[in-house]
Amino acid sequence: MTDTNERGPGAARRATPARERGKTTIADGVVAKIAYLAAEDVPGVHALGSGISRSVGALRKRVPGGPTTTIHGVKVEVGEKQAAVDLDIIVEYGEIVPEVADAVRETVISAVERMTGFEVVEVNIAVSDVKLPDEPEEEAPPERVR
Repeated sequence: MTDTNERGPGAARRATPARERGKTTIADGVVAKIAYLAAEDVPGVHALGSGISRSVGALRKRVPGGPTTTIHGVKVEVGEKQAAVDLDIIVEYGEIVPEVADAVRETVISAVERMTGFEVVEVNIAVSDVKLPDEPEEEAPPERVR
């Protein structure tokens, strides 16, 4: 009887783990989306991005041929094994800002590391505004007729 793990066609291939048989790359936009969605789910976070960046992003979505994904308030730098994330957030009034920022940082690190395998070396958070309870929501500019 022949042991197929040691001899025969493909024996070397079976002995090599799948992850060593090719290269996987993860786009910056993937990491940015993961960070955005993770941060957005943290209690006390009203929104990501400053009001201006959110308005500009809404306009860019409406431009024909424009980007299909706009990640407001998130900037990432991705290397081969590490990632760094910068977030711009708006916090709900009454929340303890440093605690919200810490929760965002922990949640983003956990999500990015779990989903990508990258080591997250830093998550920088800029709190650009506080959403007041009686403050109206910013509206996107009206859509133009094409």
